[in-house]
Amino acid sequence: MDYKLQIVGTKPQLEMGSLDGKSTHEFEEESLFRAEIDSQKLQPMHTAESGSCSGGLPAGMSMISRNLMYRSIRTVVFSSKLNLLIPFGPLAILAEKLTGHRGWVFFLSLLGIIPLAERLGYATEQLAFYTGPTVGGLLNATFGNATELIISIYALRSGLIRVVQLSLLGSILSNMLLVLGCAFFCGGLVFYKKEQQFNKATAVVSSGLLLMAVMGLLFPAVLHYTHTEVHFGKSELALSRFSSCIMLVAYAAYLFFQLKSQNNLYSPINEEGSQNEEGPDEDEAPEISKWESVIWLFIMTASISVISEYLVRAIEGASVAWNISVVFISVILLPIVGNAAEHASAIMFATKNKLDISLGVAIGSSTQISMFGIPFCVVVGWIMGQPMDLNFQLFETATLFITVLVVAFMLQEGTSNYFKGLMLILCYLIVAASFFVHVDPSPDADNEPRT
Repeated sequence: MDYKLQIVGTKPQLEMGSLDGKSTHEFEEESLFRAEIDSQKLQPMHTAESGSCSGGLPAGMSMISRNLMYRSIRTVVFSSKLNLLIPFGPLAILAEKLTGHRGWVFFLSLLGIIPLAERLGYATEQLAFYTGPTVGGLLNATFGNATELIISIYALRSGLIRVVQLSLLGSILSNMLLVLGCAFFCGGLVFYKKEQQFNKATAVVSSGLLLMAVMGLLFPAVLHYTHTEVHFGKSELALSRFSSCIMLVAYAAYLFFQLKSQNNLYSPINEEGSQNEEGPDEDEAPEISKWESVIWLFIMTASISVISEYLVRAIEGASVAWNISVVFISVILLPIVGNAAEHASAIMFATKNKLDISLGVAIGSSTQISMFGIPFCVVVGWIMGQPMDLNFQLFETATLFITVLVVAFMLQEGTSNYFKGLMLILCYLIVAASFFVHVDPSPDADNEPRT
């Protein structure tokens, strides 16, 4: 039986509306299975002679499963030219085993992790088709930050506390300035005759959470540098752990507020400037099914975990080999690679005039790192026995504070254009240049109490 005719026969039903909440893609898959079952009924003797595959499934259904698997691999693995960089991940492992040259291991790991992070964002984007725009933005932010969190946990286990702090800080700066700036800039170029609009309520709440995160990072740093601790070296760590627990509670309350209590405030803004609670456009459809998206999320996350271990171990060696400070590598290079998924997603949604989703990816990711990622690493360090705290040093904390203020002013009108995006990109270049000439202070010089 011709599968294409069977699929065409189902299209009038799909155009009349969604049946039982199923997507077009799921109906196409079901039509393939029905076609195969019908062919088996017409040819019972042929089926009996063919036998069955393992698990008692008919051979025809096994062929359909293989076809679906091949189609999924072709869609995810071979649909992006960026996936040409995937072999660099295994090459990094070989370079570690054969040569031990930290510079090459770091460089190859950095290249190998880029396509994995981008495909992680792709799988999240496909899953967002089944969850709606609000949960979709949250999923993009969550799995978009998976790379940074995995790298941070490996670094924390190795005792590289400053690498954890700087990479998380760099992720916040990269998302707020570079990712959001590129989204505003590209979206503004596509819609250059008008200003794009987004939900101001989302921006206001996110800005408030970012300022709360700055407050949580500011007080331990001020306590340390003013030498006003009750117990020197202990009060700072205790305050950091207490503040981290409070920030985790605040983020959990924010999720409940966003998804359950006041979810109507987070509906996207349509072209006329009114709230629109509909999901993705009707002319767009997911390329893979919901469960395929979930499976690929786990595969990409596991792959990133393997490469991240080699990446973290090679950071200090790469700093010596390239004559670049660990600060610049941690704040600028690592977040750019880790934010590849957010970068691609935010720009794509902005060019489709879905700026609310772009804002949810960029600002939502920064909010999640500051209110969940950093406190989570403090708690994990507490469990591991590592003295991870919220003292990010004065230079880094001041940079974050100024960045949050700049972005908050950019978002207060609820509109965007390419000029705002250009300003955010230029601000990020200033931040990158500042960290290139910045030297991390010696711990011995800071830990000596004043007399």
